[in-house]
Amino acid sequence: MASGSRRVPPALLLLLCAAAWSCAGGLEHDQPFRVPPGWQLAGAVSPGQELQLTFALRQRGLGRLARVVDAVSDPLSPQYGKFLSLEQLRALVQPSPGTLLAVGKWLRRHGVERCHSVATLDFLQCHMPASVAEQLLPGARFQRYVKGALSAIRSPLPYTVPEELAPHLDFVGGLHRFPAERREVARAWARQAGGQRRQGGTHPGSFHLGVTPAVLRQSYNLSAADVGQLPNNSQACAQFLEQYFHQADLAEFMRLFARGFAHRSRVDRVVGRQGAAGAGLEASLDVQYLMSSGANISTWVFSNPGRHESQEPFLAWLLLLTNLSSVPWVHSVSYGDDEDSLSRAYLRRVDAEMRKAAARGLSLLFASGDDGAGCRRLPGGNHTFRPSFPASSPYVTTVGGTSFKNPFLVTTEVSDYISGGGFSNVFTMPTYQAAAVRRFLRQAPKLPPSSYFNASGRAYPDLAALSDNYWVVTNRFPLPWVSGTSASTPVVAGIVALINDRRLQRGLPPLGFLNPALYRLQESGHGAALRDVTQGCHLSCLDGTVQGQGFCASPGWDPVTGWGTPNFPELLRALLPP
Repeated sequence: MASGSRRVPPALLLLLCAAAWSCAGGLEHDQPFRVPPGWQLAGAVSPGQELQLTFALRQRGLGRLARVVDAVSDPLSPQYGKFLSLEQLRALVQPSPGTLLAVGKWLRRHGVERCHSVATLDFLQCHMPASVAEQLLPGARFQRYVKGALSAIRSPLPYTVPEELAPHLDFVGGLHRFPAERREVARAWARQAGGQRRQGGTHPGSFHLGVTPAVLRQSYNLSAADVGQLPNNSQACAQFLEQYFHQADLAEFMRLFARGFAHRSRVDRVVGRQGAAGAGLEASLDVQYLMSSGANISTWVFSNPGRHESQEPFLAWLLLLTNLSSVPWVHSVSYGDDEDSLSRAYLRRVDAEMRKAAARGLSLLFASGDDGAGCRRLPGGNHTFRPSFPASSPYVTTVGGTSFKNPFLVTTEVSDYISGGGFSNVFTMPTYQAAAVRRFLRQAPKLPPSSYFNASGRAYPDLAALSDNYWVVTNRFPLPWVSGTSASTPVVAGIVALINDRRLQRGLPPLGFLNPALYRLQESGHGAALRDVTQGCHLSCLDGTVQGQGFCASPGWDPVTGWGTPNFPELLRALLPP
C-alpha cells in the first residue's frame, strides 16, 4: 500500500468504505470501533509489519448441532451424556468443500500461504504483511495502539471482502476488537455502594478476616473427604493478556490456606505459552481457587498471552480448545465484553463455538461481570442496561456474586452489588430457563422500566457464589480484599469438577452443559441444592429513572444471583443418581 494513501483523512476513508458496501462483502458492518480507556494511537504500521489474522469459515449443520446439544444435555433425554467426539463434531460442522476451495484460492491469489487450520476445519489462522492484509481486506488500515507495555494492531475502519467470498466467511479476527481486560475489585470492609450498606445480621456464624478455602468449604458444606479421587478427571482455567500464574505462588497459597483436606500444589499442564514475567493477580486468583475448590483434581491452564499484536486472545483460546481431542471437562473463564461492543457475526459465531463445546460434554463457566446490570447511553439521550458476553450466551453457565450479610461472619449471603446480570439483546431466551425467568418477571416486587432491558432475551446469571474479599497469593505475597465474579466463577467450577469426579467413579458421564440440568432440578423439588439468595440489588445507571439500581434478588431465580449458591451435599445428591 503506497504511503500516500495513509494520508487520506480517516473520516473520508470511513465514508468511502461505507459507500463500498454495495460492491463488496461487508462481514461486520455493525462492529463499532472503540479505543478502550487507556489505549493510545501510536501511528500507522509499516507495510512489512507481520500480522496474524483469523478467518472464521462458514460452518454447516448448526441447526442439527443445537438439537444434539439439547439431547445430550437434558437429563430426561435418552441421549443424555452421549457426547460427540472431536471427529464426530468435525463431520457435523466442517465447512462445505466449496467454502474450503473458495477461501483457499482467494488467499493464495494474494500470496497468503502461511496458514494453519483447526481440527474442525472452520478456522484459518494466517500470517501476512500489513500491506497484503490491506489488499486482501479493502477498507482496512492498520494502526498501532499502546497501553503501557501492551501493544495492539487494529484497523479503525471497516473491512470488506470480495462479494463472492462473503457467503463463505463469518468474520475476520484481529482487525477491530481490543483485548478485553478483566478486573478484580479491591474493596475495604467499610465500603458503600450506591447508599446500600450490608447490615450485620442476627444469624450466628464463625468469625473470619477474609474469604479463604476454609471459609468457602464451610459456606458450601464441603467436608475434608470432598476431594478428587480419579486420575482421569480434570479442570481448567484460561488466562489472557500477559497474565501468568507462578507455581511457587500456588504452593505458598496451599501452604497458608489449604489445610485439612487433600490437594495438589502444582498445575499439571499449561496449554499455550507461559511467560516468565511477574505473576498476575487475575491468573493467581483463578488457579488458586479452582484448585482449592476442585481439590486434588488435575488442573490445566490455557495460557493466551496475546503477544501477537493482531491476535484476539479470547479467539485464540477458542481455537486451542477446538484443536484438542482430549480436554478437561470443566473450564472456568473470567472474561467478558459488552455485547454492544461486538458485531452480531462475531457474537453468533462465538456462541456457535460454545455450542460445539457443549456437544463435546464440556462445562464452560463464565463470570457474569462486575458492573451489575451495566449501563449504556443511547443516541437519543436515554439509557439502557448493558449485557455482557459471553455471559449472555445460552450455552455457558454464568456465575454471579454474593457477599456475607455480616462481612466478618460466615453467615447469610446477600447479593453483591457488583454482580453482573440481566438479559441479552442478541440471544433469545432458551427454553430451559423460560418458566423460571417468566416467573421472576411476573412476581418481582419492583422491576426497572421495560425500556431498560430485553425481557425476551437470554437471562443470566444461572447461579452464584461469594465474590467479596478473597485472599490471594501473588509474587509470594498474600493479598487481601480481592473481589469480583472472577473469584466466584473458579469456586463454582471446582465444585462442578468434584461432582464430575463422583459421577465418573460411578461409570456415569460428566455433567457437560449444566444449565438444562440446573434449571430442571430447581423446578423439580431439589431447591436445597442451591441456596436461594433473596436480599440485595445490583448497580446500574446513575440516572433519574433507576437511580443506580438494576435488578434485585428475589425468591427463586433472579438476574443478580441466578438460583443462588451451591450446597454441595444436596447438589451432589441431585446430580448423582442413586
